[in-house]
Amino acid sequence: MVTNSTVLSDIEIAQKTEMKPIIEIAKKIGIEADDLELFGKYKAKLSTDALEKIQTRESGKIILVTSINPTPAGEGKSTVTVGLGDAFNRLGKKAMIAMREPSLGPTMGIKGGATGGGYSQVLPMEDINLHFTGDFHAITTANNALAALIDNHLQQGNELRIDQRRIVWKRSLDLNDRALRKIIIGLGGPLQGMPREDGFDITVASEIMAVLCLAANLKDLKIRLSRMVIAYNEDKMPITVRDLGVEGALALLLKDAIKPNLVQTIEHTPALVHGGPFANIAHGCNSVIATIAAAKLADYVVTEAGFGADLGAEKFLHIKSRSAGIRPEAVVVVATIRALKMHGGVTVNELVAENIQALSKGFANLQKHVETIRSFGLPVVVAINKFITDTEQEVQMILDWCQRENVPVALTEVWQKGGEGGIELAEQLLTVISKEKNKFYPLYDLSDSIESKVRTIVQKVYGGNDVEFSQKAQKQLKDFEKFGWSHLAVCMAKTQYSLSDDPAKLGRPSDFTVTVREFKPSIGAGFIVALTGEVMTMPGLPKKPAALNMDIDENGHAIGLF
Repeated sequence: MVTNSTVLSDIEIAQKTEMKPIIEIAKKIGIEADDLELFGKYKAKLSTDALEKIQTRESGKIILVTSINPTPAGEGKSTVTVGLGDAFNRLGKKAMIAMREPSLGPTMGIKGGATGGGYSQVLPMEDINLHFTGDFHAITTANNALAALIDNHLQQGNELRIDQRRIVWKRSLDLNDRALRKIIIGLGGPLQGMPREDGFDITVASEIMAVLCLAANLKDLKIRLSRMVIAYNEDKMPITVRDLGVEGALALLLKDAIKPNLVQTIEHTPALVHGGPFANIAHGCNSVIATIAAAKLADYVVTEAGFGADLGAEKFLHIKSRSAGIRPEAVVVVATIRALKMHGGVTVNELVAENIQALSKGFANLQKHVETIRSFGLPVVVAINKFITDTEQEVQMILDWCQRENVPVALTEVWQKGGEGGIELAEQLLTVISKEKNKFYPLYDLSDSIESKVRTIVQKVYGGNDVEFSQKAQKQLKDFEKFGWSHLAVCMAKTQYSLSDDPAKLGRPSDFTVTVREFKPSIGAGFIVALTGEVMTMPGLPKKPAALNMDIDENGHAIGLF
């Protein structure tokens, strides 16, 4: 076994890797240099012309990677996604990866970046985890430009009769900053604006992030931006961006951000990394443009959806698949021994120690996620993301459980071995795709009521008994029906740690009721957000944030990113 003293950190592995010029990577998938917009030697955006040229090509197969409910540190979905893409290429398949861009919130908080880990990473790791090509800055700027334009409209006479008590558009920042959740703006007299309550969301929770990730092209982007609801007037009727007349300005700010970013893995597999909505407070998937482009450029596309199958995968299948007209051929559910032991009752500080009893008890959580994916009519494969601290007996227990439950499974060692460690998983997927029929169907119809859609998700995906709607949520349901929004999909905002809305209820809880405290209309994105439990759209930092370990040396090399 490799000892901890000999293990290189993710950033050390990344910095020791010799990357190929991104022009060479692009040629592997038939993209010429003239169709790239270069950001230095190793990053590029696909041009609008390039995206148009490939639209008539036949699409490859999409494989979705999700997981069980994670520990606070995450279970390695990004790592498995990268390693699986590399494994397909090792098997001689033309494969690409489509992933989300990391947010600075978790990067500088507790979870770390989102470029994979070990020898299954997308590169340049430091750039992607920090400012990358500026997409998040553009989204933040567009979000806050809209906020400024709303307040200016109030200051200049309020022609739209906006009720300043019912402005729902918040400002945004791509950092965890709990002090900005609720603020007062406009203090200081008549020249400083209209005093009112406001607040900040983290950028990845901004509706503009969701709109960009679900837009089919620039024209669709502008249409979606125009129908975003920003406030209600004195008659309690919705006011949109179209009413304010600024959708063109917002689209202009996003004209480059909408183009997907091309990078590479450690093994030089092409990867499109684009967009980054969180899955616990947004829809949790990379951009439709990037996923479809990857499917046009490769025979197999490996993409991920945030957190567990109860969040990211459910939203991929109910929101992204519908919006984009795509479906996955199979789904990978990533499981780790440490997370299963957590769901079996072990505290986070004791997950490294072998605990067979807790591991066995934790299988209930894995079983529910497998059942959920199968309820959509999709083939599923469990990937055991092996850590160097896992014991042989623990690994064998999961293999035995999967065999008893007739669940295809693969031991996956991509963190330590790169693509080689994902070959068993890739081969399992190829077998499953060829043998099992894909009967994908959503669990609810868009014609169902919002209340019915929420109840379906709670009962069929979470395993709960029922839903309780607060008085505010009940009133909103009536208003939304009056406004003609009942046909939209539902995006559940819920804790990622539990199948329920209570993060303390681990494993496979039963006999629980989910409480929806309020709804948030994301009409531009095409869904209604249901806020449950105590989930926040602006997270806070932990007691000892990852930023404490970050630095830069005298040669400009990053230190402490993971």
